[in-house]
Amino acid sequence: MANLRIALAQINVTVGDIAGNAAKIKEYLNRAREQHADIVLFPELTLAGYPPEDLLLKPGFAAANRQALHELLPHTHNLTAVVGFVDRGDDLFNAAAVLHNGQLAGIYHKNLLPNYAVFDEDRYFGAGDTPILFSFHSPGGERQASFGVSVCEDIWYPAGPPEAQAAAGAELLLNISASPYQSGKIASRERMLATRAADNVAIVAFCNLVGGQDELIFDGSSLIIDERGNVLARGKSFAEDFVLADLNVGNVFRQRLRDPRRRKDSLTQIYADAFERVQLTPVDYPLPRPALPKTPPAPRLEPLAEVYQALVLATGDYVRKNGFKQVAIGLSGGIDSSLVAAIAADALGPENVVGVSMPSRYSSDHSKSDAQELAERLGIRYQTIAIEPAYQAYLDMLAGAFAGTPPGVAEENLQSRARGNVLMALSNKFGWLVLTTGNKSEMAVGYATIYGDMAGGFAVIKDVPKTLVYNLCRHRNQTRGEAIPQNVLDKPPSAELRPDQKDTDSLPEYDILDAILAAYIEDEYSTAEIIALGFDEATVRRIIRLVDLNEYKRRQAPPGPKITTKAFGKDRRLPITNRYRG
Repeated sequence: MANLRIALAQINVTVGDIAGNAAKIKEYLNRAREQHADIVLFPELTLAGYPPEDLLLKPGFAAANRQALHELLPHTHNLTAVVGFVDRGDDLFNAAAVLHNGQLAGIYHKNLLPNYAVFDEDRYFGAGDTPILFSFHSPGGERQASFGVSVCEDIWYPAGPPEAQAAAGAELLLNISASPYQSGKIASRERMLATRAADNVAIVAFCNLVGGQDELIFDGSSLIIDERGNVLARGKSFAEDFVLADLNVGNVFRQRLRDPRRRKDSLTQIYADAFERVQLTPVDYPLPRPALPKTPPAPRLEPLAEVYQALVLATGDYVRKNGFKQVAIGLSGGIDSSLVAAIAADALGPENVVGVSMPSRYSSDHSKSDAQELAERLGIRYQTIAIEPAYQAYLDMLAGAFAGTPPGVAEENLQSRARGNVLMALSNKFGWLVLTTGNKSEMAVGYATIYGDMAGGFAVIKDVPKTLVYNLCRHRNQTRGEAIPQNVLDKPPSAELRPDQKDTDSLPEYDILDAILAAYIEDEYSTAEIIALGFDEATVRRIIRLVDLNEYKRRQAPPGPKITTKAFGKDRRLPITNRYRG
C-alpha cells in the first residue's frame, strides 16, 4: 500500500465541554478530508476531556459523550477517524472508537490502566480484554493493510497490546494518548515509541493531547515513526497542530520478510487466531491527490524552552478555561514575581496582567524600582498600594496580645497577609484571578506564607525550584527581550520582612537546598542516603523536618502546573498527621 495518508489532530480540549470538544473534532474532520487524509487520529478521551475524574461518577456524563460520538458519524464520510471517548457497558471504559465512512466500525477498550503518580484510572475504568484488528483496502484497492488501535499506557510496555497487534499482522499501530508533561519526558517518550516501532517492524502513529488541565500539562509532541524507528513527522510542543504524513505500508511487509525475529517464534499464529477482525468497507478515495509538501518534523525544544512553554500553556489555559480574562500579581521586585509576571504576559497578553506593588517599611528602594521597571518592560498595567497603614493597624490591634514578647515571624508575616488581603480585594472588585508567586523550594520548607503570598487562584511556579526560577528568567531575557532587570537576577533573594533580611539567614544556599529537596521529594531518598551523598547531616535533618512539618500548608495552596517528576498535589500524597521520619 504505497500511499496511505494519515493525519494527527493534536487538539486542546476542555474537560466536561462535550459539545465544544465535539465541535472542534468536526472542524478537524473537515480539515482531514480537505487534506485527502485516509485516517485521522484524535487524542485519548477527546470528547470527555482528560482526566474527567469524578465527572465519570455522574450518571449522565458517559451517556452525553456517547451521544456526541454518534453525532460525529455523518462527518466521517470518506474518512476513518479514531476518537477517544468514555464507553459504558457493564463498566466504564477508556475507549477508542473507529468511525469509518459514516459508521461505527468498532470500539477498543484501553487494556493497561495506569494507577501511579497523577493517574487514578483503576478508580474509574474497567480494563479492556477484547483484541481487535481493522483491515482496509488502499486507495485504488491494490492491496489490503491492517491497523491496531491502542490507548496511551498500552504502548508503554514492550509486551503491551501493540506487540500483539503487530504479531497478528498489523502494519500500523495507532495510539491515542493523553500523556502528561514533565521535564525530560518528551525525549524519553520519543525514544520509547521509536523502540516500539523498530521492535515490532510497524509504523507507529502517536496522537497526544495538548493543553493545561488544573495541575497537568499535556505537551502534544505527536509522532509518526516508521518501521525502522525513524521519525517521519513530529507535532509542535505546547500548541495545537495538525500533522500529516504519507506512508508506504508496503515497506513494512518487505522489512518483516527480512527480519529473522519473526521466524523465531510462534506469536504471529497465536495472535492471529485470537483477534476479532473488522473489515472496513472500501471508500471512494479521490485519486490522485496532491502531494504533501516536504517539511521536516517540528524541532524539539531545548530543556529551558520546554519548561517555559509548558508554564505559559498551563497558565493561559487555566485562566481562560475557568472563565477569567485578567490576572493580578503581587510584584515585589524579586525573582519569583518577575518570572510569574513574564509567564502571565506571554500567556495572556500584557494588557491582561496587572502588577501590584505593595511596599512596607522594610521594602528597599531598589525592589520598588525593579518592580516598576519590570512592569514597564513587559508592558503590563502597574499600580502601587502601600500596606504600611494596614500593617501599623495590625501591630496596634495586636499590641496587647503580643505584649512582653520579642518581634519575630508573627510580625513579619502580618505584612505578607496584608498583601494577600489587598490582592484578594482587587480580585473580588474587578474579577481578576490572583496568581501566586511561591516557588517549589519555598513550598517545600514552608517559607511561602499561608494566607499571605499563598493566597490566590493559581500557583504558576509551585513546582519550579528556586535555582530553575533563575535559569528560566535568564532564558526569558535571552529569547524574548530583556524584560527582567539585571538587578533582579543579581541581588541576593530576600522576603524583605525585616531589616537587611536574606533568605540565607535561615536556609542554605539554594543550589544546596534544591539538591537536598530533589533527593528527598523526587527521588524518595532516605535521610541517611542523602547524608551519604555528602551533604551536612544537620542541614539535611533540618530541611527534611521542615518538608514534613509543612504538609498542612501545601494542602491549602492553590493548584499549580506539574513540571518535575514529582509535584506537590495529587502527584505526592502524604498524610498530614504523620510521625514517620526516615
